[in-house]
Amino acid sequence: MVAELLSTHWNTTDVDVLAGGQDAGGRKLPSKAWMALRRLGWTADCGAKVNGRVVRMAQEQAGRALRSVKWRADLVAGILAAWPAAPKRRTTEEWDAVRAAIPGGEYLPSGIIRCRTRQIVSFERRHSRYPVGVFELEPTPLVARMLLLAACDKQQATIERSATAPTKALLRLQLLIRPTPQQYADWTWVACPVTLPPTVPANAVLHLPTLRISGGKVRADLAYTHPVPKARRSGHTVALGVDWGLNTLLSAGAAWLHHDGDITVRAGAQFRAAGVLAKQDRLRRIFECLRAKTDHYQRLADPALGGKAAILSQEIKHVSERRSKLNDALAWSAARWAVDQAVTAGATVIYLEDLRSMEAGGMGRTHNTRLSQTVRGQITGRMRHLAAEAGIAVVTVPPRNTSKHCPHCLTPLRHRKAPDRPTVPGWKWAICPGCRWQGDRDQGAWQRIAARGLAHQAKTVADRGSGQMAIYAVVDTMEAKAVITATSKTSRVDRSKTSPTRPRTNRPAPRRRGIPSPVRPVGKAGQRPEGRAPTDRTGLPRAAHRHQGVTTISTPTNRHNPRGAALGSGFHLHAHASPPRWAEPAPDPTVRMGSLS
Repeated sequence: MVAELLSTHWNTTDVDVLAGGQDAGGRKLPSKAWMALRRLGWTADCGAKVNGRVVRMAQEQAGRALRSVKWRADLVAGILAAWPAAPKRRTTEEWDAVRAAIPGGEYLPSGIIRCRTRQIVSFERRHSRYPVGVFELEPTPLVARMLLLAACDKQQATIERSATAPTKALLRLQLLIRPTPQQYADWTWVACPVTLPPTVPANAVLHLPTLRISGGKVRADLAYTHPVPKARRSGHTVALGVDWGLNTLLSAGAAWLHHDGDITVRAGAQFRAAGVLAKQDRLRRIFECLRAKTDHYQRLADPALGGKAAILSQEIKHVSERRSKLNDALAWSAARWAVDQAVTAGATVIYLEDLRSMEAGGMGRTHNTRLSQTVRGQITGRMRHLAAEAGIAVVTVPPRNTSKHCPHCLTPLRHRKAPDRPTVPGWKWAICPGCRWQGDRDQGAWQRIAARGLAHQAKTVADRGSGQMAIYAVVDTMEAKAVITATSKTSRVDRSKTSPTRPRTNRPAPRRRGIPSPVRPVGKAGQRPEGRAPTDRTGLPRAAHRHQGVTTISTPTNRHNPRGAALGSGFHLHAHASPPRWAEPAPDPTVRMGSLS
């Protein structure tokens, strides 16, 4: 039924009518997709006896797909209307023209426009002409095998939570007892017990799920509602800045905005996922090799190769599932770590770069592919979900010059090799020629991101549909104030050499007396109080050489090597995160912290 609805109304006229929001009589269409399609009279018949609730599920699924294609249709139409002279290299004027032709294209990521441009160029190369619109550029979408129970009422499906077992719920719905029902008696009620994960709160209100088939089992995508603190768009004094990287996937740290406008920071932390990304790159190479073999078998068109092609198809599916699961695990792990850092620091907002339009280039084919296939979008979505439960806002900021300028004086940095990693390729160390600040470039980047977000928080806007918060533009006057004025100390105890540093405890008994031993009385036997020194000792006592090693900043030789990920080790062995500093008290925003000299 869904496939029939999509094939019938997959055209520009019907999609414009549905997106217009009015029916033939001028009345406003309902917000629910199935009600809008029923008002327009768009229905389908499957040739069997079904009730109206089953038709609702088909209309809801088809209506969502038809409504979502409207944005793509306007995007393709705007690109075709402002087609550039050289599609691979648009000029500044051509970029302004194409953004003006696309509805809401002012803040649209440039990567989306480039991808659609390449899609149109590929169509023109095959057909020697440009497409009329997105409906000629894209075929009718495939229909997923699922049941949207959200479009039904209690006469078709109900769900209740167990009063005795909080992790149990009972889903009751009407299903057919024969493949082609001819009457309503062919439908019967079926009870389906559902096990809830421990992440579902006890006070959550359960909603009807979406049922789908995965791996030979019926999966229930269950939605629930529970109260959470409301996130604010502005008025933040403590923020967590997050910077993206490749091997160091996330670099984060907290920043404090004081009443006088000064911004101070503390030492940051890192989430390294080099091993996981290396394994992901290995799976990508395997996938490309299998795909190349399958395409070669299809070009040969040899019936004897049908069995080998079927085996390769199953292997491709298996590798794709492994890549998907690895991406999902990495996204949840990184998002959970970032939110834990914000909760620990007492931050009310997380500022991170908006890298949706980022396309890696100029760093080699392998490095560009790895950088472009990182799961930044999934991590951002998971981070918004987890932060909403704690009432923390997640705001994206413009990424321009976050790694280029000094976080203390906004002077362009000079990048060098890290002093503790002289043999590692790259230029991870940054030195400021103005204020002489130096440090890891990722550490300086998150400081710039946090300072920029705190200085521009009055420019934060929220999307009406999704509620996502973002800062789209950088104001020069506000950017001049987005500097780190001091580095907060990690401890409130003054450890400078202004007083004796010996601990105020009872000193242990010395190994040798501080005064000469008394002379043994003449004519009397006995042992001297000092005792006889042992003759079999070859070195100093243990207390003399304890913790006397030379302190250096060189990388330990037994450090975990992420290249081992190519051998197929586990996920958690290749994800390293700096633990939250639970013991460190958060500084008082009303008190200025001194800077470290």
